[in-house]
Amino acid sequence: MQEYLMPFVALLNEMSPYLLLGFLIAGLLHAFVPGRFYARYLARNNFRSVALAALFGVPLPLCSCGVIPTAMAMHREGASKAATVSFLIATPQTGVDSILATAGLLGLPFALLRPVAAFTTALVGGALVGAACRDEAPLSCTASAEAPKRLSFLGRCLSALRYGFGEMMQDIGRWLVIGLLLAGAITIFVPDDLFAVSAQHPLWGMLLVLALAIPMYLCATGSVPIAAALMLKGLSPGAALVLLMAGPATNMAAILVIGKVLGRRTLLLYLAAIIVGAIGFGLAIDTLLPAEWFQPLQSTMMAGHCSHAAATPWWQVASSILFVVLLAAALFKRYRKAKTNTDMKNTFKIKGMMCNHCKTNVERGLSQVEGVTSVEVDLAAGTAHVEGTFDPKKIIAAIDRLGYEYVG
Repeated sequence: MQEYLMPFVALLNEMSPYLLLGFLIAGLLHAFVPGRFYARYLARNNFRSVALAALFGVPLPLCSCGVIPTAMAMHREGASKAATVSFLIATPQTGVDSILATAGLLGLPFALLRPVAAFTTALVGGALVGAACRDEAPLSCTASAEAPKRLSFLGRCLSALRYGFGEMMQDIGRWLVIGLLLAGAITIFVPDDLFAVSAQHPLWGMLLVLALAIPMYLCATGSVPIAAALMLKGLSPGAALVLLMAGPATNMAAILVIGKVLGRRTLLLYLAAIIVGAIGFGLAIDTLLPAEWFQPLQSTMMAGHCSHAAATPWWQVASSILFVVLLAAALFKRYRKAKTNTDMKNTFKIKGMMCNHCKTNVERGLSQVEGVTSVEVDLAAGTAHVEGTFDPKKIIAAIDRLGYEYVG
């Protein structure tokens, strides 16, 4: 039993300090950087808007499901298609939490290369869309004119803690746990020579990773231990970077929403930028850069098989305990039994809400429908309870505009 448990524990001890710091920084960004700041400078289909959108997106800790409603809200507020696509490509690939986790498990060169690759592919994707949509007029701002509530410095600090260790953990916690469990399973059960062909023919390994990564959901942070485990089984560093780029950058839900809201041509350019960028950077790693720069911390990954492993520092153990407690509390809050609502007439079943960013966007979007006085979204149940005197058809239309699907 210990043989199967120790790889997971070793991974957790190595990553937990970086994850805690990343969640804290994520909360600080959320609390101290106004959301409208990101849309104010992104209205044109030009390179300036594309570059600013990529710069804004790289440090933000948004996953590929959370970035969709955020980007669609930016687009409705006036951000151009080019800037929106740049933001969609740059944001889910990285984030302060995933960059720190990458440094802890894959080393500093990998951690530095991830944001560079995300920024570059975002520039390319945004520029392609900008060239294709150059003649389109900028959107007019449709955001609510209501001023955001001002908080004191202490209030913002508390908001940062609630967001970082509450909402963020609720959103990516299960994917992070899945990633750690998969990494441990790969370490134990996958034969050491399984990916030997990848080392000899890196391009084939990259194409295989792309075929698996594009349609599925992978959290930027949760993908780190999976990539490390696969590298120890022979996957080339370049193919591992393809996983770290393409996995978080898109999934089937994102593909459907982008095609629906931004158009098929924009979707194809978005996918092309991710695929070509991931393969290009992957080949550059495997052919141009020293292999010793991109080695996972093998002593950490294989700690479960080493009887003479060094004692784990106390601060790593303390970080792991704190992380597990916070994660358990966040997941309990996320998946506790959904509330029942007796007034089913005003309750709308919505498909596609996956995180607290979805919840916030649906509540904000439906509250702007004429006659609505209050909106309460139950994320676990996938429902929105709406109060007021309103036309249900307008609620359904608003759900559709937000990029979600009304199912009853």
